[in-house]
Amino acid sequence: MKANSPDGDAARDKAAELAQEDSNLVRLIGAGALNPGYRIDAGAWEGGRWLAVRWVDGIPVWRAFALARGPEADRPSVRPWLLGIARTWAERLTRMHAAGWTHADVQPTNALIANDGRAQLIDYALACGPGDGARLPYRGALTHTTAPEVADAILATTADTHIHAQPPADIWGLGASLFWCWTGRRPFSYEDDTPREDKLRAIVKTATLPLNDVRPWAFPEFEEAIRACLTPAPEDRPSATDLAALLTTS
Repeated sequence: MKANSPDGDAARDKAAELAQEDSNLVRLIGAGALNPGYRIDAGAWEGGRWLAVRWVDGIPVWRAFALARGPEADRPSVRPWLLGIARTWAERLTRMHAAGWTHADVQPTNALIANDGRAQLIDYALACGPGDGARLPYRGALTHTTAPEVADAILATTADTHIHAQPPADIWGLGASLFWCWTGRRPFSYEDDTPREDKLRAIVKTATLPLNDVRPWAFPEFEEAIRACLTPAPEDRPSATDLAALLTTS
């Protein structure tokens, strides 16, 4: 159950965001991009909006990858497990992208890993779909997993301009999330208190940390997938379908 806090500083925006997520869920289900059982119900209350969705039994990617971040994790059971998480995450995106949608908030906290090692997507509030009408302007999501083309558009436009995220931005976000959760380092080198605009400028330059220098142990197949996702030009990144296929054959 999600509900806005009427006493919060951003209460009005949160209520609008919940209404937008509910609208997105209805449209995604109608497009066949989301299981109809995910959305339970939604409505208004005296303080704003509420939304109920199916409980996803899993843990965030950062916690799931804790074992893999140490050099002792390089063992036969861990390698297929990591590839499986990345593959099923890409498969979830494949379904959305095929319907003309972009999740637009691919980050470690928006995928939960079940006991069987499969990734499940959550949080569709910022998703961008075909024929978007009136909506809250999309201005990127978590900075650390923002694609460079989105970062560039944010810097080049006013705060009320909607940026329609495209599927390659999801692929970048997936690669950035895998990089971060496996290495323990964000893809770019900047301090936590660096102003967001400066972080976005660093992302636009696409000078990610060398994966060879920060990986906890060598895993060529996994590294190949991460590097493919973090290709600077969006048109050169693999589709979610191609990425899932690459991870299946690795």
